[in-house]
Amino acid sequence: MVDRTTSQGEMEAKLQEWGAKLDELKVKADGAGAEAKGELDKKIAELTTKRDEMQAKLEELKGSSEEAWESVKQGMEGAWNELASAFEEAKSKF
Repeated sequence: MVDRTTSQGEMEAKLQEWGAKLDELKVKADGAGAEAKGELDKKIAELTTKRDEMQAKLEELKGSSEEAWESVKQGMEGAWNELASAFEEAKSKF
């Protein structure tokens, strides 16, 4: 079992990685045609919102007690996987 500090560090690193990927998508959007730019901008907004929600959940996780840690962590896993899938979809599409 991975300890709490390690899990939090891994989550923070992944959120930073996704922030960099968002920056890459923004650059692509700036160079895209009007129709593609509109679609990319919409996807970027969705991903940004989801990433921000995950950041907030991570902050909640950091503040949770040891007893609540596993429960809160398990609650995050579904949202975490959804965000990862959304990033992969955007990457493959654009």
